[in-house]
Amino acid sequence: MSNAAPSPDQIGQRLRDVRSSLDISVRELARRIGVSPSFVSQIELGKTSPSVGTLYAIVTELGLSLDELMSSTGDSADDDTPEYVPMQWDPEAAHWPRIGEPVQRATGRRIIQLTGVTWERLTHDDDPFVDFLYVTYEPGSASCGEEDMMRHGGREYGHVIEGRIDVQVGFELYHLGAGDSIHFDSIVPHRLSNPYDQPCRAVWVVVARRGDDRITSARANHESSHLPGLM
Repeated sequence: MSNAAPSPDQIGQRLRDVRSSLDISVRELARRIGVSPSFVSQIELGKTSPSVGTLYAIVTELGLSLDELMSSTGDSADDDTPEYVPMQWDPEAAHWPRIGEPVQRATGRRIIQLTGVTWERLTHDDDPFVDFLYVTYEPGSASCGEEDMMRHGGREYGHVIEGRIDVQVGFELYHLGAGDSIHFDSIVPHRLSNPYDQPCRAVWVVVARRGDDRITSARANHESSHLPGLM
């Protein structure tokens, strides 16, 4: 397994395949997540990299886990990709998949590189219940724009290993340094940013992002996963 990050066109191709299999148009997906259709098309064609917030909004809307995205783009050996069927997760009666390999070594992690942000998966196997990530925020990077805070299902837990990062949750802004931790409800609009001159490295966990019926009902009403969808 290579630890090379999938290219923007590989990520875009996977997102386009899943969207098409769900019979969702570019225009409809764009409307649901609060961006322009041309921006969605640029992402799918690999011409631009989405922000953390936009990628989270897209994969949540498509019922796609980050693990599935990483796995599907990390090894592109053949073109006979089966039709995508979204995994259904009922937190009250969840099917726990078998863990094939419990250890993820420091080398060979699945990686997604976004604009100034890198996600490395800390589980060897796909995990439909948890996004378990080693994240790096480069100086000046952010999860989303200041006026377009992200929200999604689940609950987040973060622990800063090195550097500093600012986390805004609702109207509260928290300044975190090495050794600090945070947890919050992910449905509350939030934003991560590194306005400092050193990279921030942290372990980040998102639990039950896809199994949260609060965000499911919001999607059913076509609310955006970003802050303007709440206004």
